[in-house]
Amino acid sequence: MIRAHVLCCGGTGCTSSGSPKIQSAFQAEIEKNGLADEIKVVQTGCFGLCALGPVVIVYPDGTFYSNVTVDDVAEIVSEHLLKGRVVERLVYNETNDDHAAEHASLNDTTFYKSQMRVALRNCGVINPESIEEYIAMDGYAALGKVLTEMTPDEVIQTILDSGLRGRGGAGFPTGMKWKFASGNRGNVQKYVCCNADEGDLGAFMDRSVLEGDPHALIEAMAIAGYAIGADQGYVYVRAEYPIAVQRLQIAIDQAREYGLLGKDIFGTGFNFDLDIRLGAGAFVCGEETALMTSIEGKRGEPRPRPPFPAVKGLFGKPTVLNNVETYANIPRIILLGADWFKSIGTEKSKGTKVFALGGKIRNTGLVEVPMGTTLRHIIEEIGGGIPNGKKFKAAQTGGPSGGCIPAHLIDTPIDYDNLLEIGSMMGSGGLIVMDEDNCMVDIARFFLDFTVDESCGKCTPCRVGTKRLLEILDKIISGNGEMEDLDRLEELSNYIKSASLCGLGQTAPNPVLSTLRYFREEYIAHIVDKKCPAGVCKKLVQFTIDAEKCIGCGMCAKNCPASAIVRTDYVAPGHKLASFKIDSSKCVKCGACLPTCKFKAISKG
Repeated sequence: MIRAHVLCCGGTGCTSSGSPKIQSAFQAEIEKNGLADEIKVVQTGCFGLCALGPVVIVYPDGTFYSNVTVDDVAEIVSEHLLKGRVVERLVYNETNDDHAAEHASLNDTTFYKSQMRVALRNCGVINPESIEEYIAMDGYAALGKVLTEMTPDEVIQTILDSGLRGRGGAGFPTGMKWKFASGNRGNVQKYVCCNADEGDLGAFMDRSVLEGDPHALIEAMAIAGYAIGADQGYVYVRAEYPIAVQRLQIAIDQAREYGLLGKDIFGTGFNFDLDIRLGAGAFVCGEETALMTSIEGKRGEPRPRPPFPAVKGLFGKPTVLNNVETYANIPRIILLGADWFKSIGTEKSKGTKVFALGGKIRNTGLVEVPMGTTLRHIIEEIGGGIPNGKKFKAAQTGGPSGGCIPAHLIDTPIDYDNLLEIGSMMGSGGLIVMDEDNCMVDIARFFLDFTVDESCGKCTPCRVGTKRLLEILDKIISGNGEMEDLDRLEELSNYIKSASLCGLGQTAPNPVLSTLRYFREEYIAHIVDKKCPAGVCKKLVQFTIDAEKCIGCGMCAKNCPASAIVRTDYVAPGHKLASFKIDSSKCVKCGACLPTCKFKAISKG
């Protein structure tokens, strides 16, 4: 009889930190101690708290071990599993001293206790490669319900009533999209597609669902197929997600074997099958028409709309396209009802939202919170605040298509409409936190450089306009900017937004416009004072040595890769050795000298 389960995170983050070796070590150590009949080792998807991986959770008590290594396994087996004594040095509160929890149990940690996991409900809970475990968690019950108890129109009405909006960025009502594609059922070939390309910088929400709960996507796409009258679906996923692709294929094979994909599902006469199509990592293929063009085997470029995909999509046929997180909500809405879902969130943004929390934050990882949760709560409570005593400066939401939210708006409730009102957007859910050491002009340039590189080049406003924006930003951060450049940035940004063919170009200027709106003084400092207030832009940074503080030890000179630090003839009062100075003509502004000076004689300005 199994008395305990050892759950080892098998998400990409923990896998890169060695979790497969830890899982194997647990299995070997458990067998060595004669516990194989009592203890089961389970590989799961992402638990969410990526900052402290590899993560291991022991059930039924729910003890949360973090930063586990192979060398720790024998002690956990001997002490916890054999003798019943928790290994205190490895529990969450010990490995996260800066933001300690009072208990070792998973649900008592500050990171998890204010989350509400709907899309991520099974991630970190079940073995994603076991259809039996998914079924044990009410898996495929929603598909059974719609096929045996509901008409296609009733399914669509339920999704409409729930208020579910697309989690891929634009927030279009999911039920409305399905309704548009539902005409002529049985008379026209239709398709259901999933966008699992997830190209936003720092975003890994969809990847984690695919790695931790792939059957939820399969079930939801089959429900969508029933609702609109489609018998074929495609999951478009980037090839850079090997674990996600592998587990999704395993899940598809299992569903076919169980008769949950294919012909005559549940004996109802409904046919639906699913295939994977791999993307090559093009950001523009996150746009729905470019994605469908890529599935068709052509170059991934967007098409003019209308006609919209619900009328003329994949292979010219009516098509529904949603992203992974959107689909992950569907089975719970069907089982628990529209009223349950719309009781969560805000008036116009129902349900929960998954965010990939990264940047200058203690608890980097994956979080799911009700819509309307404030940015402050996500950053200070769930995220654990800004490390190293630094101040929060801004948060970037929506990736390259989004905007920067300044510190004075930290109490903004996060939902679709609030973010648009303050010049940002939800996007797929990337949330990058920045502190006082970040330069907002450099941040705008970073995101714009990405979109310039990822533009497909089909339309002139995006292809040429974004390059001109980037040239102006380069001019500013190099110290050659003029005040007129700020007007040029705004004028060109607004033109690109209004004239670009697809969402990539239409949203590309958002990081520029939002930083101009909230951090204009930083642009002015770069242009007028020829200084970068954060000390990031190298061409505007000067390193100097205070001769009165310099004791002449020479440590800075020894660590200078450019030999730009030389001794002078000046000996400061009270010192025995001559001081040093920095030759600005040789200095590469790497900053290696700063940490070497224990007397704070070197400054950056």
